[in-house]
Amino acid sequence: MPDSDIDPKLLEILVCPVTKATLRYDRARQELVSVEAGLAYPIRDGIPIMLVDEARRLDDAEKARLKQP
Repeated sequence: MPDSDIDPKLLEILVCPVTKATLRYDRARQELVSVEAGLAYPIRDGIPIMLVDEARRLDDAEKARLKQP
């Protein structure tokens, strides 16, 4: 999979469709992560897939790690 970056301006306007909270960009996994919702939305071919049905659920350990400052 190519190591592509998402447009920073797009990151500024995208929010979690469930919580409306800001998202964290995980470049290594090519995901946008909503810690509050416990979901990671995939980025495919540079396009964020902002559908709950397509999102990966974060496990408790991952949520705890991401909540740390």
